[in-house]
Amino acid sequence: MKPGLKALAIVLLFTGLVLVNYLAAHLPLRLDATAEKIYTLSQGTRDLLGKLGEPVTVDLYFSKDAGGLPILYKDYADRVEAMLHQYARAAGGKLTLNIVNPKADTPEEEKAVAAGLQPHNDPESGAEPIYFGLAATQADQRAVLPQLTPEREQFLEYDLSQLIYTVQQADKKKLGLLTSLPLQGVPFDMMSGRSTPGQMVTKEWERTYTLETVSADTDTIPATLDALAIIHPPAELAPKTQYAIDQFLLSGKPVFLALDPSSQYFKHQGSQSPFMGGPPPGVTSDLPVLLKAYGVDYNSQNLVGDLAHSTKVRASRNGGVTDLPTWLSLDRDSCNPTAQVTAQLKSFLFIEAGSFSVKPAEGVTFTPLIQTSDQGGDLQAASLQFTAPEEIGRQLTPSGKKTIAGLLQGKFKTAFPAGAPATPPADADKKPDTPAPAKTLGLTESKAKSTLLIVTDTDWMFDEYIFDPDYRQQGILAPRNDNLAFAANALDYLAGSSDLLSIRGKGASLRPFKVVVNMEETARKKYDQQLTALEGRLTEVQTKLGELQAKKTEGGRLVATPEIQKAIDDFRKQQAGLKTEQRAIRRTLREDIDALGRRLLWINLLTTPLLVGAFGLWFQRNRKR
Repeated sequence: MKPGLKALAIVLLFTGLVLVNYLAAHLPLRLDATAEKIYTLSQGTRDLLGKLGEPVTVDLYFSKDAGGLPILYKDYADRVEAMLHQYARAAGGKLTLNIVNPKADTPEEEKAVAAGLQPHNDPESGAEPIYFGLAATQADQRAVLPQLTPEREQFLEYDLSQLIYTVQQADKKKLGLLTSLPLQGVPFDMMSGRSTPGQMVTKEWERTYTLETVSADTDTIPATLDALAIIHPPAELAPKTQYAIDQFLLSGKPVFLALDPSSQYFKHQGSQSPFMGGPPPGVTSDLPVLLKAYGVDYNSQNLVGDLAHSTKVRASRNGGVTDLPTWLSLDRDSCNPTAQVTAQLKSFLFIEAGSFSVKPAEGVTFTPLIQTSDQGGDLQAASLQFTAPEEIGRQLTPSGKKTIAGLLQGKFKTAFPAGAPATPPADADKKPDTPAPAKTLGLTESKAKSTLLIVTDTDWMFDEYIFDPDYRQQGILAPRNDNLAFAANALDYLAGSSDLLSIRGKGASLRPFKVVVNMEETARKKYDQQLTALEGRLTEVQTKLGELQAKKTEGGRLVATPEIQKAIDDFRKQQAGLKTEQRAIRRTLREDIDALGRRLLWINLLTTPLLVGAFGLWFQRNRKR
């Protein structure tokens, strides 16, 4: 081939590559080969976008030129922008996307601040502010995601759809929260001397609703609330408060009720009661007056176990693992596939949950949402206090499916047919003859269809049972089950948007290599036994050394003998030698992990060129033939 033709061929090849890349980037055709379809819009998102009335403008703020910007944020910004372009196409021209680069000291930065965005770093430290967030506008309504982070990539589609749903609402709906658990965090704990962050469940609810705390001693549930969530109510909930709950439900407002026969939070708050061998206060929760009136049979003294859905847990400090049937790892077969609340869900984790059955009254329907398998059975909660984890499965007698979550709908009868319980006056003990106030007659049955969603566990709402611990160590909130989605689904079904039900957490495009994590864990375990034995010897030497040094003085006088001084010197040498050995073991562990990283790096670097080279040799050989 002539040199001129070769040059022309190279130019044409380069031009062809550019055109192919351009067409691939701009054609509306996409192939999502990921296992969890993380690049494909859910049907709920498409339905939501199809219902847009007035046009929506979405501004994506990203400081792509900021100094010190992590590469992880650059990659994630590309992911967000690509997803928003899909939204714009699916909206049929009713969603406009603007990309804004808010450089420091520019009108764009002022616009970002005015929109309510928060920089990811502290500008007062002298660093250039990094803005990465979204603002959506429809007419005079505005909704903002002040910060986008790669840690929430699993919820990206849900966050975007929720933003668009929120901007169409004039006001957020109000959700009342009555609970004895610190789900919203503790500003300052006097016992520990530190604050406790809130759980992700309430943070998710706050994205859609305005949460209002309801006192456990109230006699009125505000009529302005759109729904009420009662989660592990106090053991002695005032009758007037139970009456207020009853009237709220009968008024047609939905109620989410989560009870627990064995709250792990309260079990960890204190030791066993010194009397009667009972559990610490607050471990169990129940509302017997209300539940009995609504046809619900729930025993707060019983736990449910399932031999077919046990969870492997570490049962001892030596690394032993056992199957625990009271820790329920339930799958898609355990949930109702036709109920909106659970139709899209695949897995759950419940910790020492209870169960309940329902004999609905006339005009009330009951829909089980989550159940155990046929291998489910009841256990007395008190009996587990003295039972080793590996023995629990032997004590469980299967008795059939047990309902953990269910939905009651219809016209309820009141739990207080005689009216509101009378509240004695404050000075009744001083004036025995004071007549009781007249009872207030309220609603005796539902005005319209009432909805009550019951779950007999509360531990599933805590972050430690929702997110994968391996990912959390690397700062990534990766759900290991659908517990968080179930919590969001429940409230969306009761008071929110049905379109949001099918939009839940998906996989992440950037995630740790599980095989590598497991290999590193194996390398650590290889040296754990050596380090444990070494630390035991070191502690023993330090204890003897402390005892000998205490004998050096007596009454403030130096009385050390040559023998004591020699023993002290010997123990000091042993101590130094053991610490040196300890450092050597830890150094070897780091070297093994670093060597593993280097091997994987070389494999990644060489695999592609070797495969290309092999293909080239095969092609050349067959071309000659």
